[in-house]
Amino acid sequence: MTGPGGASLPRPQLGFTSERRWLRYARVHLAGLFPYLPGQSGYNKRLRATTGLILHLIRILGRDTSLWSDDVWVADSTPIECGRSRQTTQRSDLAGWAEYGYCPSHSRFFWGLRLHLLCTLGGLPVAFALTGAKADERLTLLSMLQADPDLLERHRGQDLIADMQYYGRDFEHTLATEGIHLLRKARKGELPRPGAHLFKLLRQTIESINQTLKGQLDLERHGGRTPAGVTIRVITRILALTTVIWHNDNTGQPTARSLTAYDH
Repeated sequence: MTGPGGASLPRPQLGFTSERRWLRYARVHLAGLFPYLPGQSGYNKRLRATTGLILHLIRILGRDTSLWSDDVWVADSTPIECGRSRQTTQRSDLAGWAEYGYCPSHSRFFWGLRLHLLCTLGGLPVAFALTGAKADERLTLLSMLQADPDLLERHRGQDLIADMQYYGRDFEHTLATEGIHLLRKARKGELPRPGAHLFKLLRQTIESINQTLKGQLDLERHGGRTPAGVTIRVITRILALTTVIWHNDNTGQPTARSLTAYDH
């Protein structure tokens, strides 16, 4: 990374899970890019105040990629743990929103929230929601779609790949009326569903997206202690993922969702 006159500039690194450490690093190494940096308290206030702007920017960047027109979506939810001690669950400002839920992939209970994601096969977030751990994934997905009528209008005839918990005749009928064809594995007692042999491979896409958010973008180490604090920390990570995909797509990189160039 070079600056005016070919001078070498330090490249920002991923891996700062502490805002205090990030600000300390920025003051030392990125002073030329950020002439003024507030203290941690001021930084937090400014960050939370930009929530609406960040959501708008996620949509703008997403629409400016070739992945936006993908005719296949994948849907899933992933746990966001917010505390482990009993004292935390009783005294935290998140109590009442955060709650106990079960994570089948890890076979354990957790206290916190769920991030619901609707993405393209290339990993671009199309819609998302943050709910309590026990929220019905089907109702949440429908709410996400209904909250953005323009999204449905521009994507009629979509195929949606989801896990077995996205089931129900009424649920599928509602999706169908919106022009969405649900593809999932058959539940116990159901007749075989078409295309089931393809789901395992395609389902790995959403698991990989979740791993990118949790592994490289440290979603599980968000550090939020209030609803506003958790929300802004989650959506900034979604913004980071969307920005990487936008940049890689517009510069012709072979893998749109690769963060390798940004975390080394």
